[in-house]
Amino acid sequence: MASFLVLRGVAKSYQSVLDGPAVSVLDGIDFEIQPGESAAIIGPSGSGKSTLLNIIGTLDRPTRGQVLLEGQDLAQLDESQLATVRNRRIGFIFQSHHLLPQCTVLENVLVPTLVCEDKQLRQSAPERARRLLERVGLGPRLHHRPGQLSGGERQRAAVVRGLINQPRLLLADEPTGALDRAAAEELARLLVELNREEHVTLMVATHALDLAEQMSRLFRLRDGRLA
Repeated sequence: MASFLVLRGVAKSYQSVLDGPAVSVLDGIDFEIQPGESAAIIGPSGSGKSTLLNIIGTLDRPTRGQVLLEGQDLAQLDESQLATVRNRRIGFIFQSHHLLPQCTVLENVLVPTLVCEDKQLRQSAPERARRLLERVGLGPRLHHRPGQLSGGERQRAAVVRGLINQPRLLLADEPTGALDRAAAEELARLLVELNREEHVTLMVATHALDLAEQMSRLFRLRDGRLA
C-alpha cells in the first residue's frame, strides 16, 4: 500500500530580527503515514508541533524538504492549487474553535462548503452537517450561536466543520488544550471514533499524553526531529 502522507527531510527555519542568525524549528523531519491511520505528535510548547502541522496542511511552506500527499508533491503547486487542496482534502481543528459568533452552529459548519467547487458536495452538505452534528451530540443545538454553547460543545462543532467537506486528512492542533478534563476526554474519544467512522487519516499535535496515547502511532518532537 502506498503511503498516504510522506515527509522527506522537512526543515523549517525563521530569520531572526535585526539580520541575526536563522532560528531552526524543524530539522530533517522524515515521516510516513498510511490511509486511515491516526498519529499523535507530542512535545512541549514551542517544540514546533504547530509549525509541522501547518506545513503538512499547506498553511506554511518548509525551508527545505518534500511533502507528498497521496503521491502529489505539494511544493509543485501554486497558491490557488494549494487553496483547493486545503478546502477539499484537508480538514482543520485548532485549539480555539474559531466559530463565527453571529452564525448558528449549522451555519458555522457549512462555511467551508461556500467555496467548494464540487456542486454535488455542496448540495449534500446540509444533510451531512445535520447528521454529523447529531452524531456528536449537537442535534438540539443546530440553531444556537457559539455564545450559547459550552466550551466542549463549541469544539465539537469545530470538529464537524473540519469534516464537512469529506477531507482525506484531518489535522488537529491542541484540540483539547482549552477544555476541562471531562470535555477533553469526551473530545478525544470522539476523534478516535470519527477517525474510524469517516475513514479519515488523523494527525493530532498535543502536549496531552492521555490524548496522544489513544492514537495508533505516537511521535515525540524533540530538537526539531521526530522520535
